[in-house]
Formats: sequence, C-alpha cells, structure tokens
Amino acid sequence: MTKILNPISRRRFVAGAVGTGAAVAAPAVLSGARAAGEFKMATFLALSGPASLFGPTQTACGKLAVDQINAAGGIGGRKVTVIPADGGATPAEAAKAAIRLMLRDKVDLVLGSHNSAVREAIVAALKGRVPYVYTPLYEGGECNPNVYVTADTPQQQVQPSISWLAKTLGAKSYYLIGNDYVWPHKTNEQAKKYIAAAGGKVVGEEYLPLGAPNKFEDAVTRIKAKKPDLVVITLVGGDNVNFNRTFAGFGLDKSIKRVSYLLEELTLFGIGAENSAGLYSAMSYFVNEKSEPNAKFKAGFAKAFAPKPPPLSMLGADVYSGVYCAKALVEKAGGTKDAGKLMAAANNLQYRTATGTAVMTNRHVVKDMYLAECKGTSFDIVESFKAVAHGQTCS
Repeated sequence: MTKILNPISRRRFVAGAVGTGAAVAAPAVLSGARAAGEFKMATFLALSGPASLFGPTQTACGKLAVDQINAAGGIGGRKVTVIPADGGATPAEAAKAAIRLMLRDKVDLVLGSHNSAVREAIVAALKGRVPYVYTPLYEGGECNPNVYVTADTPQQQVQPSISWLAKTLGAKSYYLIGNDYVWPHKTNEQAKKYIAAAGGKVVGEEYLPLGAPNKFEDAVTRIKAKKPDLVVITLVGGDNVNFNRTFAGFGLDKSIKRVSYLLEELTLFGIGAENSAGLYSAMSYFVNEKSEPNAKFKAGFAKAFAPKPPPLSMLGADVYSGVYCAKALVEKAGGTKDAGKLMAAANNLQYRTATGTAVMTNRHVVKDMYLAECKGTSFDIVESFKAVAHGQTCS
C-alpha cells in the first residue's frame, strides 16, 4: 500500500530548524543616525518565503564574518554596519528596496543570498552603480557590470556529479523536476547536455510554482510511471522537503536514485532519515567536510553563538565567504566608487572562506566540489572533485 506523508508545514519546519537561532541578531543593524566613516553593507537574506529556513544560518554566518572583520579594523579602516533587507521578497519588492538602499541609505555594497529572480531584479535596479556580491549556488551567466559571484555553477555542481552517478550507478534515464523560475530552468538546460554526454536520456521534465502549496503526489505518480534511473531535483526549501517525503512515501526510494542540487543540512533535516535513502547532493561545502580551516570556522561559529548556535549549512557558509570577498575586493580596489577598478581588482582576487582561501577569476570562483550520499540526516562525502572550473567568461 502506498503511504503518503503529510506535506511538512513550512512554519513548523522553519521553527524546528531554527531553534534558538531565531534570537541571533543582525550585526550592527542600523537605526537612527549613522556615524561618519562607517562602511554600509546592505544584505538581502532569506527572511521570508520558501527559502526562509536558510535565514538564520545566513544571518549568523554574516554576523560572524562582520564581527571578525570589525575586530580586525573593518573594511579599509571603516567599521562595517549592516542594513538588512528581505531576500525572500518578490523581485519587484526587492528592486524597490535596492533602489532605496542605494539612493537614500547610500550603501557602499550589497550582498545577496536569495533566488535568481530576485538577483536579476536587484542587478537591474542597481545598474552597476554599487558593487553587488552574490553568494548562493546558481545557474551561471551573471556577467553584468560590478557583480561578483562566489556561488557554485552548474559546471561545478552538475557536470562532475552526473558523470560520476552515470558511471558508478549506471544511470541511463533521468527525470528532471524543479521549481518554475530561473535557476531550475537554466540549470537543467546545462544538465541535459551533461546527461547526453554521459550517454543518458531525459524521460520527463516538469516545473512547479515556487512556494505554492505543492503536495507532489501527481508529480511522483508521473515519475513512478516513467521509471527513471535517477531523478534530478532543483526544488527549493520546503518544496524540496515535501517532494522527497512524498517520493519516499510512495516507496520509490527503494528503486530510484535521486540527486538534489539545493540540498544541505537544514533541508535534509526536514526530509528526515526515513526518506533519504538513495538521495545525493553535490556542493562546494558540507558541514562535515574535513579540513583544518573548516574545523576552525565551525569552532568559531559555535563559540560566537554559544550555548545554542543556530544550525549551520552551506547557505550560511557562503554568506560568511561573501563578506570576506567584499572586504578583499574593496581593499584591493581602494574603495567602491569606481566600478572599473573593482572589476579589475576581482581578477585573481584572493579571500577567506570557511574552508580556506578562494581565488576569483572572471568574477567567479574555481572550487573544490563534493558529492555526498545521504545517510539518515547526515552526509557521507563519496567523491571529491578538485579545483573545478566555473565555466564563466565574464570580463
């Protein structure tokens, strides 16, 4: 008998994932008069919407980086002050906020961790007048002036993982399912090329509205009928949770493998140990990645938010790295007023991350990547891919 699990309540899941982390305050949040000489950084983080489960780790990791930087003298000798904005807003609302931050608050830099539709709206609003650092994994192709991307690209996430899964698991047939917006569509355009190169074929492809009350029974029924070897998932947050719970509820986890390209520790916790068999993820960061820099980063995070730190995941670690990228970029360029100098400074820019030192080329970053298999609510890294090219050609 097919067992259908109730879709997870987004409010209940977020509350469970956040725990005491909701008490984490944004670093040096502005209110009232502002001191002269401060470095004003606007942050668009996932404070609402389907990705809001990532908000606490993003906020905490951003605060950790800002506090460390301020303790060491700030950016170019100026104390960093954060003006928070909601990256979970609609693209139109985010664009209005970006214009307000640029013209009224006169921010020096914008940092964002949010979906690609919001990124496109912010880029259009800023028009290159303020440097913009974008941190979460995305579909590639962002080369607008004065935009700096520290994110994983499909060439880094999808290409090596599809090749490995095809060879190791013998995957030949693939079903693609994602949310209906920029990142899933463009990522899957690349995925289909990598699938074909690996000798596979796509037997189904569908997209569902972002943030709608998706229950996924119909989608899973269609997948069951197609009997693919591997399901490629580009769903976000609560939708990723609900799909994988329903998929396992139908019993398909026993015969069909899955790979999700936005699956980190918080989402896996929501999916649950009983629903994660045969599920993989590919990213540049997992909390259990074993390196001395990551151990130091995690220790600093735990100490900063003791006794009960919020959950840690890639979406937070990327914000931490993005803040340090901003510092290195501005200091190398000698300020934020000249977009040409900033873009020139981005070439071979080195900056601190949770796992060591990153190097930026073409305003993107070459990265070590990891493929992990879910074991309950933990990740077991089964393969590492060193110094994977980002595949972007921004000047």
